[in-house]
Amino acid sequence: MKFWKFLIIRILTCLLTIWIGVTILFFVPRFFPSDPIEGLVMQMTMLYGNMDPAMQESIRATLQAQFGLEGSLFTQYLHFLRNGLLGFDFGPSLMNFPTPVTDLIAVRMPYTVFLSLFTTLIAWVVGNLIGLYAGFRKDKRSARVMEMVAIFIYPIPYFLVALILQIVFAFLLGWFPLTSNIIFHMGPWVWFTSLIRSSILPALSILLIGVGWWILSMKALASSIASDDFVSYARYRGISESKIAGKYIFRNSMLTQVTALALALGGVFSGALLAEIIFNYPGVGTLVQQAIMQSDYNMIMGTITISIVAISVATLLVDLLYPFFDPRIRYS
Repeated sequence: MKFWKFLIIRILTCLLTIWIGVTILFFVPRFFPSDPIEGLVMQMTMLYGNMDPAMQESIRATLQAQFGLEGSLFTQYLHFLRNGLLGFDFGPSLMNFPTPVTDLIAVRMPYTVFLSLFTTLIAWVVGNLIGLYAGFRKDKRSARVMEMVAIFIYPIPYFLVALILQIVFAFLLGWFPLTSNIIFHMGPWVWFTSLIRSSILPALSILLIGVGWWILSMKALASSIASDDFVSYARYRGISESKIAGKYIFRNSMLTQVTALALALGGVFSGALLAEIIFNYPGVGTLVQQAIMQSDYNMIMGTITISIVAISVATLLVDLLYPFFDPRIRYS
C-alpha cells in the first residue's frame, strides 16, 4: 500500500512539473517582439511580388491555423496541450515550412544523443573514479594534483575551451575540421568516419568541463564520508582500504551522483546547445538556436517540450529506483 501511495504521488508530481514547464514555455515566445506569421507573409510578398490584400489575408489565416495561432490565447493554449503535449504534434516548422517539427527533430535527435549521451556517461564514470580517489586519498600528492586540475578546468567558460580546441587541433594542427563536416552522399562508411571526426572536438570540450564537475562533487562527498565513524570502525576491523573505498565510501556517495546523472541524461534531449552552435554540429541544439532567432514558435515548443518531459521522467525513475541504490530508503 505504501508503494502505491508513493508511486501515485510521484507520478502526480511529475505530471504537475511537466504541466508547469510547458505552460511557461507556451507563454514565453508570445512575448517575443517579432510575429512569425507576418515575417513569413512578408517573405512571400518579397518572393512573389505584390499580392492582393485578400490573398494576403487568406494566407495569413491559413498560416495561423497551421501554426496554432488562431483564436484567443486560451484557445491556442488548449490546442497546444491537446496536440503538442499529449500528441507530440507541434505542427509545421516556420523556418522549414511546411516540414513538420517532429520530422526535423527526428532527423537531428540521433546526432545529439550520439554526442551528448556518450560524453555524459564517460564524464560521469571517469570523474567519479578520480573524485573518489581524490577524496579518499586526499593526503596523497597525486590526489591533490587531480583536484587542482579539476578546480582549474571547471570554472573555465565553455566557449573558451571550445575556442582553444578549435585553434589548436583544427586551425594550427589541422587534425580535425574547424566546424562539423559530415558527408552524407558518399556511402555509409564515409558518413560514419566524417561523423566521428566531426564529433571528437565538441565531445572533448564537453568531457573536459563535465569531468571537472564530477571530480569536484565526488571528491566532496567522498571526503565527507571518509571521516564518518563507520569508516573508522571498518579500519579498526582490519578491512582493506580498497574494500572500504568501494563498498563503504563509493556506494554511500552514489545516491547523489546517480540523481545528478539522471538529470544530466534528461538534459541530453535538449542538446549540448553551445557545443552544437560553436562547432556547427547538426543536432537539436542548433535547431533551438535557429528557432529562437527566427521566432519559430512550433520548433521552440517542440524541442524544449521534449527536454522538459525527458528530465521529469528521468527524475521520476530515479525516485522509484532510490531504494535499490540505498537500502536505508523506503517507499513511504
